[in-house]
Amino acid sequence: MKSFIRLLSQLAWTAKRIRPLDACYLFILLASFGSAGAVHAQTPFYQGKTIRWIIATSPGGGYDLWPRMVVPYLTKYIPGNPEIVPQNMPGAGGIVGANYIYGIAKPDGLTIGAFNPALYFDQLIKRDEVKFDWAKFAWIGSPEQNSILHYIRSDAPFKTIDDLRNAKQPPKCGSSGTGTTGHYIPRLLEEVLGIKIQIVSGYQGGAEIDLAVERNEVVCWSPVIATYFGREPYKRWHKTGFTRVVLQTGEKRDARLKDAPTIWELMQQYKTPDSGKRLAKVILTAVTLGRPVTAPPGTPADRLKILREAYAKALSDPDLLAVAAKRNWDVEPVTGQELESRSKEVIAQPADVIERMKWVLGK
Repeated sequence: MKSFIRLLSQLAWTAKRIRPLDACYLFILLASFGSAGAVHAQTPFYQGKTIRWIIATSPGGGYDLWPRMVVPYLTKYIPGNPEIVPQNMPGAGGIVGANYIYGIAKPDGLTIGAFNPALYFDQLIKRDEVKFDWAKFAWIGSPEQNSILHYIRSDAPFKTIDDLRNAKQPPKCGSSGTGTTGHYIPRLLEEVLGIKIQIVSGYQGGAEIDLAVERNEVVCWSPVIATYFGREPYKRWHKTGFTRVVLQTGEKRDARLKDAPTIWELMQQYKTPDSGKRLAKVILTAVTLGRPVTAPPGTPADRLKILREAYAKALSDPDLLAVAAKRNWDVEPVTGQELESRSKEVIAQPADVIERMKWVLGK
């Protein structure tokens, strides 16, 4: 713009020596050029762009449904209103998608991701498949903070925690990967409460496990409470008594699950050692990260700021809140800055905790 002004000054001197009408045309032309340049300089980066939202699970589960619901509201609050296209990339409990976001996607603000908040476990125990550093993701935010529950089909021969502790034939529970609740909750229950569970792996995601439960291939699973009360078939299952919730992981009992004890109550009841309680604390912190959304590390700070602010505004949009209420979804946002802080803290664990986590995670 400064060079343009200098050019305009020089031409003004020249204009004194040409015909008045020609000078008029010259100034109109230059003024139009300057205005166009100014407009171009003010065009939002995201105008006319497309953002890919990588969802590291198969379609149908809570980690898939939340991003799809947020899309129109996030578009609304990003200057330039870019198109946002969700893309499922399941595999290895979310590791495939997380690796892609971390090391393959360009850090240009045009790719974001959503994946399981417990994937930092796999980094802590140094799984070969992990190609990311949890603390270096460019965190955007999360729509909620969760607790987990463990349910069993009501027609299964396990009515109480004591039944589970004394079972001769462990119940079969579905899992889609070692970094998912379907794997680490059963392992944690065995470690701190002595409940043996046969984990059946290989399912692509929650929707596939739901079908397996209905077919009686497996009889139990450990989804987050928000998912259990927020989508089918769980709402129907709970209403009809098809499932029984036997425990939950929150510090306090959820108002909707007054009869289901917390894992902390049970550890007190069954005199779990302090070392087991510490292990539970490290592992169960993951679910408080909710359903985190991130961009690749190295995303320009100005674009990350835009995405964080837009995501926060989207989660407070009255229309989104109305839709969430109809779906019985709790909205309790976590900011990108909070996720960044928690992520740096959570991977700084001592060696003894990591060794016990290796067993919980099947390492």
